[in-house]
Amino acid sequence: MGFVDAVKAFYKNYFDFSGRASRSEYWWAYLGVIILFFVLGLLGGLLGEAGMIVLGLFYLAIIIPSISIGVRRLHDLDKSGWWYLLCLVPIVSLILLVWFCMKGTTGPNRFGPDPLGSDTTVFN
Repeated sequence: MGFVDAVKAFYKNYFDFSGRASRSEYWWAYLGVIILFFVLGLLGGLLGEAGMIVLGLFYLAIIIPSISIGVRRLHDLDKSGWWYLLCLVPIVSLILLVWFCMKGTTGPNRFGPDPLGSDTTVFN
């Protein structure tokens, strides 16, 4: 999945906690969020308080899709979405970072079909 498709899927699956998300979908979506944060941060610096309010509203708007893509990423690894609660424990949350970098299970698992299908590219 490419950058544009991943960002579209990030917002399209706003409240979708079921299914699976590939590594490429997860990391491209987060790159899009980081770019938007950077642009809105620059805009916030130029516009002052109004820009910071926009940045805060953007942050609030991505909380739910960030959790949902994290849960779907865990589903791709055949792990329960409840593991996402590890992000509340500072040092232990590094386990999630390692898991999010791992290749998902090949073929269908208990959470659904393989999001990559037959595609076996290096960046899956």
